[in-house]
Amino acid sequence: MKKKINERLVGIAVLAIAATVAGITFIYYSLFQKQVRADLTVSAKLLKDTRYFESVDIDTNSIDLSTDMSELRVTWVGEDGTVLYDNDASEQMLSNHNDRPEIIEAFEKGIGESVRRSDTMNKNTFYYAVLLDNGTVLRVATDAQNLWSVFISGIPIIALIILIIIAVCIGISHLLTQQLLNPIEMMAENLENSDYESPYKELDPFMHMIRAQHIDILSAAKARQDFTANVSHELKTPLTAISGYAQLLEGDMALEDQKKHFYQEIRKNANRLLSLINDIIKLSELDRKDHEPAFDEIDLCETVEECMDELTVNANARNVTLSFEGEPLLVRGNKDMLKELVENLTQNAIRYNNPGGSVEVSVKCSEGRPVLMVRDDGIGIPVSEQHRIFERFYRVDKSRSKETGGTGLGLAIVKHIVELHDARIKVDSAPGEGTTMTVVF
Repeated sequence: MKKKINERLVGIAVLAIAATVAGITFIYYSLFQKQVRADLTVSAKLLKDTRYFESVDIDTNSIDLSTDMSELRVTWVGEDGTVLYDNDASEQMLSNHNDRPEIIEAFEKGIGESVRRSDTMNKNTFYYAVLLDNGTVLRVATDAQNLWSVFISGIPIIALIILIIIAVCIGISHLLTQQLLNPIEMMAENLENSDYESPYKELDPFMHMIRAQHIDILSAAKARQDFTANVSHELKTPLTAISGYAQLLEGDMALEDQKKHFYQEIRKNANRLLSLINDIIKLSELDRKDHEPAFDEIDLCETVEECMDELTVNANARNVTLSFEGEPLLVRGNKDMLKELVENLTQNAIRYNNPGGSVEVSVKCSEGRPVLMVRDDGIGIPVSEQHRIFERFYRVDKSRSKETGGTGLGLAIVKHIVELHDARIKVDSAPGEGTTMTVVF
């Protein structure tokens, strides 16, 4: 980050220097051109006042301006464009000047100006012509470097200035980055200190966001550790039981009337292992961020009805009455997940019920939204425990859950499915009165 800030500050400085140099060069050259034109105007006026060129009959050999005005070219042009005198070349060698722009303009307006470029010499020739009283034209000219030549000639100085400024910018940028980044580094060191205040108000939202993310990451890491520990514990218990019973049977240490019981325990614990593994796999699939489940328009009532037959068998086995009522309602969702949702909620209502109790499942529309409701008159959940029931492996009644085959993952799966369907779940329960789970889509 420091390197990028330094590079960008130096880049900005170089661009600023280049733009300044280009702008100053252009302005300077514009002023230079104005000065050259002003000098030519003065020179032409002075030459006109010398009265050398009052008469066309004057002996031009008596006019000698080559020594006194070596940097100024003077040309005297007759009314027909013939060159009468030139201090830089023989007039006999010069062509007619009637086609020169400054000469044409001088004959028409009294004064004429033009600039002609010489790319080979990298120079511009400035011309100024004035109409004399006798009808002839006096023209003065001088050579000057063009804009590109002026710029090229200044490159060594410009390069030196750029190097000096870059060196200064590197030093300044280093100090600035230190001053800018020190508070951020201090903030990172005090991320867990809620009393720490950032020296920059602009950093407060960023600090709060990072702190919240940091807390979320720590919570997620702890949740993974707890989950791993819970999985290990939950798998270890049935495996230990299976291993123990298998050793007794292998060592022929069980009586004939005990063997049947041991076989039943092995089968029960094996089924518990399978249930645990299946629920863990389901949770892993629901946790995957790279896999989007296929959603379709599904009749919620029809989906619930498909689950009722198997659930009724389980309810009868526990002496619990299961009833269902509903109306056709379309929801957008994944059918397999919705079945899992219905089965887990209803199985919990049956599992934590009392013999002779009842479970009512209903599908209805409330305030324009599809609602799934599972109500039981079982043991209920204390208010103090209700916020934890969706945690993985959390059980309100641990002994009862294991006796009835619960894995402690059913409601965690329910929570994931509800979130994936952009729904919400509400819990209404009291000990001894029962529980109502309401899912609003």
